Amino acid sequence: MKTEVAVSGARISVRLPDLLVLSEELATEMEGASRSIILMDMPPPLLAVEVVSPNQEKRDYRYKRSEYAARGIAEYWIIDPLQQQVMILELVEGLYEEKVYRDSDRVFSPLFPQINLTVEQVLQAS
Repeated sequence: MKTEVAVSGARISVRLPDLLVLSEELATEMEGASRSIILMDMPPPLLAVEVVSPNQEKRDYRYKRSEYAARGIAEYWIIDPLQQQVMILELVEGLYEEKVYRDSDRVFSPLFPQINLTVEQVLQAS
């Protein structure tokens, strides 16, 4: 479902990621809500995924990166069909550490190490 994430930033107050993975605690808190929004006083999602759109690179690589880090989202994926790459950002001490994967590289998710996908498979699905 389309779920908004409240973030603190100079430009915007909510984001609508292409994909979210919620913790069980957050999913329970959202049950029965009248609007699908994760408020600032709720636990953050575990994972946010964005697919880069043409002419929106700055938004996904820069603004959302800092907003999601400030929000405490443990992992952020940037799927970039234009650059033919997947960037996985892991939150470490309040900042994202990034790893870029290309071509037939196996994508490694620190949160979900059981995922067995290559960049080609991810790009094909996006």
